[in-house]
Amino acid sequence: MARTDFNGGALVIGGDSRALGVARSLGRRGIPVWVIDEGDYLVARHSRYVQRNLPWPEDESETGKVAYLTGLADEHGLDGWTLFATSDETAALVARHHGALAQRFRLTTPPWERTRLAYDKRLTYELAESLGIGAPRTHHPRERAEVERLEIEFPCILKPSAKRGLNRFTNDKAWPAASREELRARYEEACTLVEPDEVMVQELIPGGGEAQFSFGAACVDGSPLGSIVARRARQYPLDFGRSSSFVETVDDPEVERDGRRLLEAIGYTGLVEVEFKRDPRAGRLKVLDVNHRLWTWFTLGARAGVDFPYLGFQIANGERPAEVRARPGARWVRMATDALAAKTLIREGRLSPSAYLRSLRPPIEYAVFARDDPRPLASAAPALVSRMARRAPTLLRRRTAS
Repeated sequence: MARTDFNGGALVIGGDSRALGVARSLGRRGIPVWVIDEGDYLVARHSRYVQRNLPWPEDESETGKVAYLTGLADEHGLDGWTLFATSDETAALVARHHGALAQRFRLTTPPWERTRLAYDKRLTYELAESLGIGAPRTHHPRERAEVERLEIEFPCILKPSAKRGLNRFTNDKAWPAASREELRARYEEACTLVEPDEVMVQELIPGGGEAQFSFGAACVDGSPLGSIVARRARQYPLDFGRSSSFVETVDDPEVERDGRRLLEAIGYTGLVEVEFKRDPRAGRLKVLDVNHRLWTWFTLGARAGVDFPYLGFQIANGERPAEVRARPGARWVRMATDALAAKTLIREGRLSPSAYLRSLRPPIEYAVFARDDPRPLASAAPALVSRMARRAPTLLRRRTAS
């Protein structure tokens, strides 16, 4: 039986539905949770399971942010609390300053030498290929002249190798290019937002969200103590979904095998998701991303028997619970975006209304709604409308380009 006398509580960097999921997981177990409001979608602050909200110093340097965190430990007596980072950038911050932060907190993110293999897709793909795991054909042009000489089929996509800061390129999942001319224009635009060597030109794997699978895990030294295999059945936008809108747990041995092999090679300790897409041209899985923090739909795990935040908390506090795997057949939905995705799929004849309604049958986990914690949902609507309004120009640009 796992101990319940853990030292202190949890300090969560982030305010979105991922932070909300952490707060609910731990708060329901009586573990104190404080949330630092980082980001632009702050629903976690309204949860009954969040005891205190704190600001995040967005304009500070990395060293300034680390000093802020250690200052919180001094000011509020948070030594020994468990630190959760819920975004790419804050997880990278914790990883790069692992030594300093580990002196004050228990960490759910591994040191940089491990995290960088997930953070930088160039390194992820190199590692995958060395293991015989499929990866998309990817080019790394250093200048426009190299783009002109690329031997690549169209349409293709452009992606950043890592999320170093937020802008319209790093915030989008991918930029499509249907021709050499469009590729040239997109590459030049991307180079105004990130360093040229961070722009990847990649083959477009056919298929939408229904061809995307994930292996999520809570690991110790690359060995999963809790795991889940899931299919991203729907996403929004449909082409290159910013995030999942409907996910279901499945039994797929190939996804589990390749996910385990990759995490073992990294030697990962903490919470992590490996994203794959099955290429219909060869029927082969290809790794897309390794998310070095809690992923969008991780709360599906608890619905299927694996409570990832609590596992991460236990691991960070020196526990090694018995291995557990998620049951197939559970579902997760973000209604605000899934309704939009379903509307388009129904209009295009790719989904029937009755099939959509059947997909929402229990057991199902909602991204924001919870019967024992209703306030975040009430706060989510105006926040989501504001967020989508800010992103409307990007979505319009992408639709016009396609």
